[in-house]
Amino acid sequence: MSEETVQQPYHCILQALQHLIAVVARLRSPQDGCAWDLAQTPQTLIPYVIEEAYEVVDAIRGGDSQKIAEELGDLLLQVVLQAQIASEVGSFDLQDVARSIADKLIRRHPHIFADAPALNTPEEVRQQWDAIKATEAGETAEKRQLSQKLAQYIRTFPPLLASVKISQKAAVAGFEWENAQGVWDKFHEELEEFKTALATEAKPQQQAELGDLLFTLVNIARWYDLDCSDAIHGTNERFIKRLGKIEAIAKGPLSDYSLDELQILWQQAKAQLLLEDAEPV
Repeated sequence: MSEETVQQPYHCILQALQHLIAVVARLRSPQDGCAWDLAQTPQTLIPYVIEEAYEVVDAIRGGDSQKIAEELGDLLLQVVLQAQIASEVGSFDLQDVARSIADKLIRRHPHIFADAPALNTPEEVRQQWDAIKATEAGETAEKRQLSQKLAQYIRTFPPLLASVKISQKAAVAGFEWENAQGVWDKFHEELEEFKTALATEAKPQQQAELGDLLFTLVNIARWYDLDCSDAIHGTNERFIKRLGKIEAIAKGPLSDYSLDELQILWQQAKAQLLLEDAEPV
């Protein structure tokens, strides 16, 4: 296979990326661009970055390749648009973005791009990455305070994912129960404190105790190697599917039914979905 043949796919990719960059630049043209695109700032685009990232996750879960490609394109648009806006004020451009991440990948994979010893497990690679990252920040992984490591998750992740990360890192540092019974005892303790707060405390304390209870559930999930995000995502999906079945069964608005009647419909919907899931494809 010739070098020209190998380079051809990359040439096509670069052409497509250059076309996207040109399209975004045209939309941001002060002379005849799009009013909506021209009105955007890095700050106003934050909700779209988050929304598109979640839509990528949903597409990946669905397993539809065409949908995944489409949603990745929407997310890529947010990267290109942020870079375009920054380039207009001389801050940085897409070339800086691409060069920065490529350089970072090379620095933090010395076992691939340099003469560092080979690493055999994902955990070894992760530890090396964290150590190099800490060194780049002017600190050592050993001296960096645990609280500083964990605070970044509060700033950069949704609350549930932040709790998962904090739980994992704290456990590695020694904040761990000796066995599963310890975390279950903690759960029951937090549950009682939450009940007490609901009965006797003001809302701020109730919120605090609810948070403690949820964080303990995150730890239980970690002990049993369960994914909290997947778990709640699955529950949300099942609830909506069952609700849809109820709406199909019901002979009028759901508000016309009593709670007992809705419970009966709920069990019917649940049974129907179980039968459908059991049927061969």
